[in-house]
Amino acid sequence: MELAWYALLGLFFAGYLVLGGYDYGVGLLLARGADAPRRRAALNAVGPFFLGNEVWLVAAVGILFGAFPVLEGELLAGSYPAVATALTGVILVTAGVQLRSRPSSRSARAGWDRVIVVGSLLAALGWGVVLAGLLQGVPLRADGHVAGVTHLFTPFAAATGLALVALVAAHGATFLTLRLPAAEGDRLRPLARRLLLTAITAVGAATIVGLLSDRVRAAAQRPSLGVLLGMLVVVALLAARAALGRRRSGVAFAATAAALALPVLLVGATLWPYVLVSTVDPAASLSVADAAASAPTLRLLGWLAVPLLPALLGFQAMCWWIFRGRTDGGAPVYW
Repeated sequence: MELAWYALLGLFFAGYLVLGGYDYGVGLLLARGADAPRRRAALNAVGPFFLGNEVWLVAAVGILFGAFPVLEGELLAGSYPAVATALTGVILVTAGVQLRSRPSSRSARAGWDRVIVVGSLLAALGWGVVLAGLLQGVPLRADGHVAGVTHLFTPFAAATGLALVALVAAHGATFLTLRLPAAEGDRLRPLARRLLLTAITAVGAATIVGLLSDRVRAAAQRPSLGVLLGMLVVVALLAARAALGRRRSGVAFAATAAALALPVLLVGATLWPYVLVSTVDPAASLSVADAAASAPTLRLLGWLAVPLLPALLGFQAMCWWIFRGRTDGGAPVYW
């Protein structure tokens, strides 16, 4: 039962990175100097999906609090700066998107656009550092508590955070080639291919830093699997770049989505059967079974999740089906 909930936690967080990732990617692209109508069109492209994408984060946090209370406490305590950075970014993006059109002046709207850019950068960077912090191990003591947060300030954490920023930027650009009118999508295609090349370079650099890191090598329980999944991220990005070259934006978007979901699988599979690997006392490492709530609690949560999971997945599928295709200026937005 613990494995099922652990897999569900990974599914929801990976889904959040994929869906929220193109929100943040589009937000980062507002910094490229486009004129006001193009910035408006880019935000309209994510409009029908925007709040629904954030629900995946809420669901993941709910599973973390309910099914893995021990992990929740130590993860938040040991990764507080990164989590706070990510959540600050989420709040800034949500507020910026919904408030940017309230003022009528161009300067005020441009100011809110900068808020969205900063928020998107913080969200992507923060979640990247959280994943890196898990993968390189934490200073978990014998008393079951993480000692400090200095373990987050490493070259590997920085490289992984920047790699996730590059990934969401490429994902957002690929999303816009799929959603914007054909002429505008064609205009953005070269930019998307350049961003994919940047993402490939950033992921490769983070992988090399990880392989050279004593902390990462010591924490990895299945290093060969981690390397394989890291290579699959690069393969997915190369496939996306090739698909864009053939004007197959749908295939490219599916490939960038896979590239954003794979890091979550990489962390979970590389550390298994642990969720927190101690760098100061290997015997204190926290396993999935030890981090999970009691069996009666998990069964009770299961009765709640059984109707909610199909509803969430069904709503997401319905939303994508209704608003499928390219935008024409008529898609409803609430800002």
